[in-house]
Amino acid sequence: MALNLYVFHIFYKFKVLLLIMLCLMVLWATFSYFVDSGQSMPRPKNTVEDFRKATSLQEEGNSWKDEKTKLTAAVPATTSPQGHCPALSPYLRGASKLTFKPSLTLEEVQKENPQVARGRYHPTECSALQRVAILIPHRNRERHLLYLLEHLHPFLQRQQLDYGIYVIHQAGNTKFNRAKLLNVGYLEALKEENWDCFIFHDVDLVPENDFNIYMCDRQPKHLVVGRNSTGYRLRYQGYFGGVTALTREQFSKVNGFSNNYWGWGGEDDDLRIRVEMQKMRVVRPSADVARYTMIFHNRDHGNEENRERMKLLRQVSKMWKTDGLNSCSYKLLSVEHNPLYINITVDFSIQPKIS
Repeated sequence: MALNLYVFHIFYKFKVLLLIMLCLMVLWATFSYFVDSGQSMPRPKNTVEDFRKATSLQEEGNSWKDEKTKLTAAVPATTSPQGHCPALSPYLRGASKLTFKPSLTLEEVQKENPQVARGRYHPTECSALQRVAILIPHRNRERHLLYLLEHLHPFLQRQQLDYGIYVIHQAGNTKFNRAKLLNVGYLEALKEENWDCFIFHDVDLVPENDFNIYMCDRQPKHLVVGRNSTGYRLRYQGYFGGVTALTREQFSKVNGFSNNYWGWGGEDDDLRIRVEMQKMRVVRPSADVARYTMIFHNRDHGNEENRERMKLLRQVSKMWKTDGLNSCSYKLLSVEHNPLYINITVDFSIQPKIS
């Protein structure tokens, strides 16, 4: 009996000793792993900095996440040996405080955008998800156009877009017709490229946040939720002006803009009615992303308020099929491929009467 107890006691001590040795081996292996891999472990300071950057990017891009899937689904299915650009470009910066230098020259803007040629830009590192035409109606706004080009070119390049900028200039002294100029821009741009998406862009609105992606969606998109002149609030419920994005199919489906809005106001509401009549709906980015700076100016001579706009809006349902892209008449004076934009000059010398 005493012998059995002695053997049991020795066996127990052996197990305890073995367990201690195993624990020491595990601790030594763990310590060796961290020492050997210490060079690949981030320092605490870098970890904090990376976290701050990621947090900042997430705060600026939260509103974009919900739209990323929609954008990817909306792009055409094309192939490229270099691969598609990502739906969310790695070059985006988020919100920027815009400045406008009084002494800015066109030559300075050209030097800042060496990869833009004849108004066109293609990303070199990947194949853009959409081919985008930016259409800007214009008359007597050279300074505004210069400021817009200064900010818009790098903005679009950071979004990795294949784009072209078209400035449609109205010659002569007839009243300004923004909508008809945009119809002209659409028709003339398609003569040069089979564009996927069209951005109809006022010359005095400059985007502040490059997470406001200039690509078309599965529904017509309104990009100006707020501007500095309205306290960054939507101007009114149903507003569809300033900057809008429609695919070639969407714009053709509504027969484009009306050609009958001479002077200021009404044409954007007319387009919204056309969109709604075709059972499409207007979508917008979130308010914290779709922000613009409006370059203040006085009302131009020749762009006085259109007092006939309410009458025209009541006629949309009757007129849209015959008043639009299929009835847009104009005299094309010139198409000039400048380094930063394609300039299309037209003459609307005959102003149609409103019945």
